[in-house]
Amino acid sequence: MERVPKARTVLEVGSGTGHFTDCLAESGFEVIGLDRAPAMVQEAKRRFPSLPFLLGDAHRLPFRTGAVDVVVFITTLEFLESAATALREAVRVAHRGIVAIVLNRHSIGGLSRRFGPQSRGALLGQARDYSLSRLRRELREAAGDRLDALEWSSTLFPDGFWNCVAPIPIGNVVGLVGELSTPKIPIEFAARQAIY
Repeated sequence: MERVPKARTVLEVGSGTGHFTDCLAESGFEVIGLDRAPAMVQEAKRRFPSLPFLLGDAHRLPFRTGAVDVVVFITTLEFLESAATALREAVRVAHRGIVAIVLNRHSIGGLSRRFGPQSRGALLGQARDYSLSRLRRELREAAGDRLDALEWSSTLFPDGFWNCVAPIPIGNVVGLVGELSTPKIPIEFAARQAIY
């Protein structure tokens, strides 16, 4: 998050039971969690009653353009019908940046999800893991000329190496931060937005 300067407000898309939403709030951000599963939203509200959680779809975010500083996806894009649509929506809603943490196709976990024990799992067997190049491409396409900078890292190695950050993307997750320039909103559209 420190790679997105002056970020204060965060929307976590696919917040599930609220674990990372709470971590972001504990780090000092004003955060909103959003999930499309009513049971997840209900559980998040039960676990973290002081935080706002909304029922909503990543493909049609219920927020105005530029409503939050940063939109965060933590192992969410892999499970969406159209990650490209969700990223375009995130770019629309985000004023300063996008943070995406995804399951890495090129990792031991990625191999297990495709061919090993996890491939038979109800949830992880359905994940469409990402490579760093695919994640970069999709974010570049979604952000267009608003993309100012891209930075990545990879971590979560097995068996005692959890704190390692790799110089090559082979950890179980890959994180990508896209810094965005200020959205260009047509004047008449901006005027309409101001009254809502």
